[in-house]
Formats: sequence, C-alpha cells, structure tokens
Amino acid sequence: MYTILIISILIVIVVLVLTLMTTSKAYDYKHTVDELDENQYVEEENKSDSNKEE
Repeated sequence: MYTILIISILIVIVVLVLTLMTTSKAYDYKHTVDELDENQYVEEENKSDSNKEE
C-alpha cells in the first residue's frame, strides 16, 4: 500500500518538475519576426487609397 503511494508521489513530483522546466524554457525563448518582403499588392492598395482621397 505505502509502496504504491510513494511511487505515485514520485511520479507526480517528476511530472511537476518537468512541467516547470518546460514552461521556464518556453518563457526564456527569444521570438523573432521576419521582415516583410516587398509586396506589389500592398503598394497598389496604398496607391488606390491615395486616389480615393483626391
């Protein structure tokens, strides 16, 4: 009976430690954003918007 309880508690502790390590590593990760390539459609939209204002 006590053997099962001790093994269960050890499993819970191991899972908790692994969860905390993974979460900590995820928060430390440095996210980056790729620069946008020139997009012909964005330029066309900007031109058409300026034409609407005139």
